[in-house]
Amino acid sequence: MIGVFDFGSGGLTVMRALESALPHEHFVYLGDHGNPPYGNNASGDIYDLTLAAVARLFEYGCSLVVIACNTAVATSLHILKQSWLPAFYPDREVIGVVTPVAEEAADAAVGSVAVFATQHTVDSNIFATEINKRNPATAVYQQVCNGLALLIEQGAPTERLRVEIRKHVDALLVSTPQVPQVCILGCTHYPLVEPLWRAALPGSVRILSQSRACAENLTEYLQSNPRFSSAKPGSNSFLTTGDVETVSERASLFYGARVEFSKI
Repeated sequence: MIGVFDFGSGGLTVMRALESALPHEHFVYLGDHGNPPYGNNASGDIYDLTLAAVARLFEYGCSLVVIACNTAVATSLHILKQSWLPAFYPDREVIGVVTPVAEEAADAAVGSVAVFATQHTVDSNIFATEINKRNPATAVYQQVCNGLALLIEQGAPTERLRVEIRKHVDALLVSTPQVPQVCILGCTHYPLVEPLWRAALPGSVRILSQSRACAENLTEYLQSNPRFSSAKPGSNSFLTTGDVETVSERASLFYGARVEFSKI
């Protein structure tokens, strides 16, 4: 089984893409809705919660976990892979959603990239690092979007979200010497309201799909590492630390269909 983790329901946008690309795999989604930091908690707290979630998925039977939360990837993935995983689960693996879309941005050979993300993700500079590692000439402009993920998770009115997104786009454009050529929505919640981003961004800016990039990357990864492939399609599972009824109701907006969560 392959686990997919996010603090809320935003990771369901990634889950849906993974299911579509890999219909013969068995996925287990864990949304830590009971402890959502959305980029505002201390890095240490986010690491502890991420570690606990990944451990739960391993205990559930997953051999590979995809961290479908940019904040968790930015604050925790490197430490998990370098220290915790070799010590406690040397036969398991954890990957994240940042590198695939960063590679796509770098391979596009564009001169500038805009990244909209949470405070921790921007502070970590992970997108700029991953892009410039592959294409040092690319300018990476980043904009913090405090509170936006939580507004989307809670189903804020469209007009409220429109105003917030416009504010963040304008702030980035004012601070950059040029209009970026491509844009990365660096939080898995943001693609849910992609039309609002499209309307706020200049028409020349291309929005890269993090979910699609992640699905393509996982497909290639499993081809190179077949031991992590279950190749046994089954009923995919959806787990939450939050209120089952509330989470199930809201999750359909992210997943695109009704989904029933179970308590973990």
